[in-house]
Amino acid sequence: MFKKIIIWFEKQYIVSLIIAVLIACLIFYLSSIPAANYPPGLGISTKVYHIGIYFLLALFLTLSIVKGNKKNKYFIIIAILLAMFYATTDELHQVFVPGRMPAFTDVMIDSIGAMFAGILYSIELILKKDTLD
Repeated sequence: MFKKIIIWFEKQYIVSLIIAVLIACLIFYLSSIPAANYPPGLGISTKVYHIGIYFLLALFLTLSIVKGNKKNKYFIIIAILLAMFYATTDELHQVFVPGRMPAFTDVMIDSIGAMFAGILYSIELILKKDTLD
């Protein structure tokens, strides 16, 4: 079932790109909320949020760039680097949000999520029997 979903998102790479952009917008929005107005957590730690959201961002970036084609496997690194760059700029953006401060540890945690997505997708490509045209 999971494999079919991945294949669908690879074929519909524009949809994957739109989802990646929406995730980036959500991250920006949540980072723009001043600390005093920030809603209480949804029962998850901030570390889990950071890993999860950047995992999804990198995954959908990867799906939209690689498109399931083994020849494009090196683009996984580009997707991971884009997610890491976005994490860095998002932390810098927090300098301008009242009560928020940038944290290098957040960038590192975000990067773990992005790299995890890249590793899992790399394994998926290695196990894939054929490439998409």
